[in-house]
Amino acid sequence: MNTIKNNKQFNDLVKSDKPFVLDFYADWCGPCQSLLPTVKKLATEYKDDVEILTVNVDNQKDLASKFSVRSIPALFFMKGNKIYHSSKGMMSETELRKYIDKLPKN
Repeated sequence: MNTIKNNKQFNDLVKSDKPFVLDFYADWCGPCQSLLPTVKKLATEYKDDVEILTVNVDNQKDLASKFSVRSIPALFFMKGNKIYHSSKGMMSETELRKYIDKLPKN
């Protein structure tokens, strides 16, 4: 699973045809750490169809601000510049799968 480390990475992601999920988190956030194993599992499982990436809000303040992230974990289900769903707080694996599966594929 990849982590967005700069704006160029994000811009390249938006330009690609692949749908993606951004998981905004922080190392000090308990719920974020609880969600991480599920996010990692799904990143591996969906790697051919959907890019799933983490964004550390402490390291990527500009990106967190761009998405108006005020509470974490925050997930954005996207393709290109379009947000198809966003969620704040914990999500079950079933919920995550539901929103990932709804993302438009090529």
